[in-house]
Amino acid sequence: MRYGFWMPVFGGWLRNVEDEGMPATFEYAKRVAQSAERWGYDTTLIAELYLNDIKGPEADCLEAWTTAAALAAVTEKLEIMTAVRPGFHNPAVTAKMAANIDRLSQGRFTLNVVSAWWAEEARQYGGVFTEHDSRYERTLEFVDVLKGLWTQDVFTYEGKYYQIQNARLAPKPVQRPNPVLYAGGESERGKDTIAECCDAYVMHGGTVEEISAKIEDMQRRRVEKGKLPFRHFGMAAYVICRDTEAEAEAELARITDVKAAGGYASFGDFTTKSQLELKLSLYDYSVSNRGLRPNLIGTPEQIADRILAYERAGLDLLLLQFSPQLEEMERFARDVMPLVEEKRALTRA
Repeated sequence: MRYGFWMPVFGGWLRNVEDEGMPATFEYAKRVAQSAERWGYDTTLIAELYLNDIKGPEADCLEAWTTAAALAAVTEKLEIMTAVRPGFHNPAVTAKMAANIDRLSQGRFTLNVVSAWWAEEARQYGGVFTEHDSRYERTLEFVDVLKGLWTQDVFTYEGKYYQIQNARLAPKPVQRPNPVLYAGGESERGKDTIAECCDAYVMHGGTVEEISAKIEDMQRRRVEKGKLPFRHFGMAAYVICRDTEAEAEAELARITDVKAAGGYASFGDFTTKSQLELKLSLYDYSVSNRGLRPNLIGTPEQIADRILAYERAGLDLLLLQFSPQLEEMERFARDVMPLVEEKRALTRA
């Protein structure tokens, strides 16, 4: 299992807690990233939204790509997975920027390709917001342009959404043939597009049974398309690690006491503009990305056992959320990571 974490670009992950002690500043992001490297984390995911999805549209949030470039310059080992939404980007310019950050990081830059769902954000920032299936048509062409520019000396493309004439991109990315492309989606069209053009599949939080079924389905789709197996399967999860079950349950009750907060401003767009496999409640939405469903909540022993169950199901990347970030990341690295290794070793013995 590889351990990743969401960079706290929104100042937290809890819609019911106003101040989580993790400000949306580069200084804090840098401290988190450098600490994570020391503690043994492998990956950070930098979400891309121009409005704050967690604390409300009026709150501070960091821009993903400039943050990624800055973090690449002050880290040495961490994979920097940065979200990109085709409706807000020119694909040729994106390919150039990604190649540059990949070289800056010496091959540590990867992309999470996201089809946008927040209509209000698109209105405010001039993004292209289309019907659901059209988003994936655009995504497929967007990825075609990225890969073409990364792999060909001179690239021409004539698509419905993008036209490129005799474009050159140099220098190329360090990673060959391309930086790893992650993506997540739950609709039939979304999953089919991801199976066609991406390298890894990432999921919102789910139970072991739900994640196992999704992995099996996506593996089948890759085979049917004649593609190599996905390189990674990742899942978002929120961690509450405490010395006792009672302490963990008390923290869970605190953070899911649903209130009328600004962080719920995006709930309507998220649930109506996306084709979700599961109905989402305000309780689920209290924590970002369905982070409570994996139930990584309890003692270190309980959490380690659940992580191994996900590993047996085929998951190899956890994208974790914590609050407050630094303190809880350190606790997880100290109390849970070594325990997973010990339990795995005992199973193999």
